[in-house]
Order: sequence, then C-alpha cells, then structure tokens
Amino acid sequence: MKDDAKSRKTALTEHLKASILTLRLQPGSDLDEAHLSDAFGLSRTPLREVFRQLAGEGYLDLRTNRSARVTEMSYTTLRDFFLAAPMVYGAILQLAAQNATRTQIDELKEAQQAFKAALRSGSGEDRALANNRFHDVTGEMSGNVYLLPSFNRLLIDHARIGMTFYRPQTTSISDNLSMASQQHDAIIAAIEAGDEAAAAQLAEDHWNLSRDQIELFVMPDALDAPMGIAPLSKPA
Repeated sequence: MKDDAKSRKTALTEHLKASILTLRLQPGSDLDEAHLSDAFGLSRTPLREVFRQLAGEGYLDLRTNRSARVTEMSYTTLRDFFLAAPMVYGAILQLAAQNATRTQIDELKEAQQAFKAALRSGSGEDRALANNRFHDVTGEMSGNVYLLPSFNRLLIDHARIGMTFYRPQTTSISDNLSMASQQHDAIIAAIEAGDEAAAAQLAEDHWNLSRDQIELFVMPDALDAPMGIAPLSKPA
C-alpha cells in the first residue's frame, strides 16, 4: 500500500514537472488541487508533500491558505537568469569534466540519443524535455551541493523561455537545433576526456547558440501567442 502511494506521488511529481517545463501549466497559474487529488488518487497530505518538494526545487510557490502556484517569470527573474546562466553552465560543465563517472557518461549518451530522436520525430515538448534531461545529467555529474540547486533552478526557466527554440519555424532555427545536437556530442567528448577547458568553452558556445532566440522570446512583442503567456510586467 505504501509503495502504491509512493508511485502515485512520483507520477504526480513527474506530471507537474513536465507540465511546468513545457508550459502546459503557465507561469503564475494556480494548481487545481481537487482535480490533482482525484486524478492521482492522493489525499491532501501526500499532495502537499509533493508540492513542498517542487517548491523547494523552484517549480512552485506555496502561499498560506491559498492554492499552490506555478513559479512566475518576471523581468527581474529573467534579468537574473541572463546574468547567471553563462557562469553557472560553465562551472557545471567544468566540474562534470572533473567528476563524471562511467555510469553518468553512459547516461549522458543515452540522453543525447533521446534528444536526437526527439529532433527527428518528436514534438516541441519532446525536444525541450529531452534537452532538459541532457543538461540535468551534466548537473548530476558536477557533484557540487552548492551549485546544483542553482543549476536546477536555471534549467526550469531555460526550458520554459526556450520553448520557441524547440518549435522551429524558420530554417535558421532548424539549423541551430542541428548545431545544438552537435555541441551535445562535443560536450560528451570533452567530459569523457576530462578536458575542463574544452567543456567550459562549449558551455559558452552552447549558451550563445540559444541566447538570441531566448532574447526574442522575452521581448514584449514576442511574448504574445506562441506560448500563450501574457506580456511580463516590468518592475516599478
């Protein structure tokens, strides 16, 4: 019975993560706790346990006497994202090149194969989730208890604001996706060789590849219909 409840909690956790990363659940939206409770067969206590876990990881905000809410995105958080992402990604890949185990390298190769399969025949959501998993493994490789929570938080917003990157509408964006896959292969090779300098350079190259597309997404005119997000409000 306990194992069954645990599996339902795990299923809910994965459902919410995927829904938030792919914008099926919009930033700032309230969760329908009654619906989730019925859908996953969970009472309020295990449901709230899942919410607390996801709040700690940066997916949700918990509010007293109110429903849980998907973490918002604002100009302030996006500004911080653009400042921190290049530094954090570089540090993660350098540490990955130092610390990766054989098992983790094999997991990274499997994640890359899944990403390539998603590029060939998957949806935009499939590509975003596969890319997220690839980078999630590099974070696990870093083995740094201080850096990893920040990296995981960055990955949430990188997936959300980068969804347009995985729904290519022009030839240039399609070409960028092919380049992203090639860079993934190079990242694996650098980590496998323990080449910290190459890994750090690839982190910068990989960030630059998607940065321009992400910047288009966060401009007010680009925030309309594609993802269904209302324009972000600038801080007063």
